[in-house]
Amino acid sequence: MLPWLPENISTYGGDIDWLFRLIFWITTIVFVGVQGTFLYFLFKYRARPGHKAIYSHGNNTLEIAWTIAPSVVCVVLALLSRATWDEIKAEIPPVDVTVRVYAKQFNWDFIYPGPDGAFDTDDDLTIENELNVPVHKVVKLEMLSRDVIHSFFVPVLRFKQDTMPGRQIDGWFEATKTGEWEIPCAELCGFGHSGMLGYLKVHSDQDYAAWVAKRWSK
Repeated sequence: MLPWLPENISTYGGDIDWLFRLIFWITTIVFVGVQGTFLYFLFKYRARPGHKAIYSHGNNTLEIAWTIAPSVVCVVLALLSRATWDEIKAEIPPVDVTVRVYAKQFNWDFIYPGPDGAFDTDDDLTIENELNVPVHKVVKLEMLSRDVIHSFFVPVLRFKQDTMPGRQIDGWFEATKTGEWEIPCAELCGFGHSGMLGYLKVHSDQDYAAWVAKRWSK
């Protein structure tokens, strides 16, 4: 189903995809129904010699039903999605790696706290446009912006979060597959927006340990 979706390498990506498919099929059915009805009326009530047009003020019952039906659908979707959004947005599980993300025109700065585990100390490491994380570990991102609103987007993680100037927004993910994927900015942020591109590199435990050792041995 929906094979055009990007692959999923996130622990919660399956829940996001389930909600997406549900909304997709609901809107598809409504779209087909509305367009089919429109085409039927277009043909049935077309201008024909000898047929006089009839004025109709509408049908209150149908209008009420058409207002209530989508309202009920929206409420049901909200209830079905609440547990998923609480899991992803409201609570962060025990964290293995924390990275601070600064968005700026037109790059991503990824800051690692170093061996002391604290930010804003001498052993912090800043890497531009390259986020390195271990596989099967919970990664917490502390996201901020140095200038305007940006949007940190990793489709394979089903992760998308705006970054705001003057405000820190936390998010998390756990990747289930090693590899390299793009991190575009999904918010129009200026003339260089289209070139604002970073990369997520998910390492095996051994490779990540080697990467850490190499970075802090300098």
